This record gives sequence, C-alpha cells and structure tokens, in this order.
Amino acid sequence: MTQNETILTFFKTGHELTALNAMVNFGVGRLAARVNELRHRDGHDIRTRMVTRNKKTFAEYRLEGK
Repeated sequence: MTQNETILTFFKTGHELTALNAMVNFGVGRLAARVNELRHRDGHDIRTRMVTRNKKTFAEYRLEGK
C-alpha cells in the first residue's frame, strides 16, 4: 500500500492527522506533500485546521464529509 493509500484509508475512518502522528504511525515524513497530492491530483476534499497546543502551532488534516 502506498503512503497516499494509507493516509486516505485512515482519513476514511473519520480521524484527523497531523505530521507528527503521520510520522509515528505510518512513517510518512512529508504529510503536507501527500495531502497536496490527494487534493490536487486525486481530487479529495481534505481540510486543514491550524491547531495551537503548548504554544506550538501545527496543521491538522481531515477528509471533508467524514
């Protein structure tokens, strides 16, 4: 299974994904690049939400409609 397929399968379960979670759980080092491919090449509606925790801001991605 490719990284994009793994990420999309995870999104389809209704969960959000951050770069840290993607690295730890799936070995994906460039989540933003994979999300960009899923959005623009494959046409998936993936939303980005900026989250701040412990004075650090990061992107959290989710598949719209899930």
